Amino acid sequence: MQIVRHSSGIPAFARGGVVTIGNFDGVHLGHRAVVGEARRLATEMGASLAAVTFEPHPRRYFKLDGPAFELTPLRGKIRQMNLLGVELVRLIHFDNSVATLPPEQFVEQVIVSGLEARHVVVGYDFVFGRGRVGNVELLTALGLSNGFSVTSIDPVKIEGGPVYSSTNIRASLAGGDPLAAANILGRCWEIEGKIITGDQRGRTIGFPTANLSIDGYLEPAIGVYAIWAGLERANGTVWHMGCANIGQRPTFGGTNVVIEAHLFDFADDIYDQPFRVALVDYLRPEKKFSGVTELQAQIANDCKAARSLLESILPGDLRAPPERTQAVA
Repeated sequence: MQIVRHSSGIPAFARGGVVTIGNFDGVHLGHRAVVGEARRLATEMGASLAAVTFEPHPRRYFKLDGPAFELTPLRGKIRQMNLLGVELVRLIHFDNSVATLPPEQFVEQVIVSGLEARHVVVGYDFVFGRGRVGNVELLTALGLSNGFSVTSIDPVKIEGGPVYSSTNIRASLAGGDPLAAANILGRCWEIEGKIITGDQRGRTIGFPTANLSIDGYLEPAIGVYAIWAGLERANGTVWHMGCANIGQRPTFGGTNVVIEAHLFDFADDIYDQPFRVALVDYLRPEKKFSGVTELQAQIANDCKAARSLLESILPGDLRAPPERTQAVA
């Protein structure tokens, strides 16, 4: 898959194909329905499949001082798009020039001149252009006059449940229900980054941890989780069972929210390495303990509960680690 940041860099193979457009935050099952239909049409037409998305997320551009909300920053989004068979991602830097672009000019610059699209696939609620005045109806009309056709995908949802949406995923995570979030995502929700140096207190009490910042991500419910922890290796991601606390560590007077992940039966030095934490289930809220002895006993219980839960997971279960390259108990 290729990533292109400027319309002048679009390779010949990606022109004249099928294009899907959206923010794709989370790349959840609703997004997969959109991309899947685009993939089906591209295969039927013998054409390429390109996705257009934005960085930063438009919401972040308009609300710079607002709380973090993104489910899947760019690296994770690109990974998921690649898994879905997207051949090219046209990444548009969202700034004032894009925010103020009339819908007609957006179509001309991005879809017509930029990609020479034959067909465009979007979600039912797709909006674009200055003031978000462009919608599916306008896109379809502009397609008729510019030589491309349009398919919009109706909302999809769990039978008897919520619509697959980023909003519902955020609500589930904030409410301490990562399983509900996984049912919409189609996989565990992840936080990824490089392991940072903490106060190294965990190793002194028998539970060494790999620490990860959550800066830039939506903050899930504070507490203790059963997790799969992913480490990038030459042959792909290797997943380890673990238990993680997301919180401020009140027993030791912490103030900032971090992830402290303890991997079971693991002792390698992994500082400064890329690290992925997939939340499987919420075990309990964070609490302040009277001292180290009480904390040790609770962590032991948490690890036992997490291991039992993770060992019951079957391949293909939504709670299984993403791209199950290799799972290590």
